[in-house]
Amino acid sequence: MTKPPARERLAQAAFALFDERGYEQATIDDISERAGVGRATFFRHYRSKEDVIFPDHDLLLSQVSDRLRSSSHATALAAVSDAVRLVLLHYLEEGDLARRRYALTSTVTVLRDREIVSVARYQRLFREFITEWMADRGQSASLQAELMAAAVVSAHNHVLRRWLRGQSRDPAREVDEALRQVIALFTPRMPDHGAAGTIVVAFRTDQPIEDLLPALQQVLGGQGLQGP
Repeated sequence: MTKPPARERLAQAAFALFDERGYEQATIDDISERAGVGRATFFRHYRSKEDVIFPDHDLLLSQVSDRLRSSSHATALAAVSDAVRLVLLHYLEEGDLARRRYALTSTVTVLRDREIVSVARYQRLFREFITEWMADRGQSASLQAELMAAAVVSAHNHVLRRWLRGQSRDPAREVDEALRQVIALFTPRMPDHGAAGTIVVAFRTDQPIEDLLPALQQVLGGQGLQGP
């Protein structure tokens, strides 16, 4: 039977040792020995013990940035939604590994601090993108972008934590709903001047249209909206 790649064996060995001995007690030499590789091989794949635990945030941030930058002004909100989904799906694909990481970061201070730094990097990326999108809102754009970026990240983390705790059966659907609420907070309502016209709202979601109609009516200020 073919052995898993060295990087994967190191990760498996690290988490097993963290479970058995605790994070502080397990050393890089211990991890390397358990994985059946030398110390030099460890450092070819990871810079430190912490790096074994966390996903490749640099790669993930690059993917998020690419998705945001591929959008136009008109599709910016859909890009934000897609980018958040991309991050969530990464954790869902990790499965049990993500849950084991969550258990560690919940109890080890140095890991929790690093997680906070990682969250700040995502929030900064969203803030910079949203600031550009809101540029035509004048002096308030900077504050609104800061608030919206914080809300976007908080919505993602709320859903992710629910899944990590085993409280969510459909996190992808939940994050769509959470983002819909965030976007509704920061999207200006169209004033009702009594003039006839049609307002078109576009937003990608897995929810059926009949579930979305009441919420869309509320966002549009009670204006008429009918499904097919």
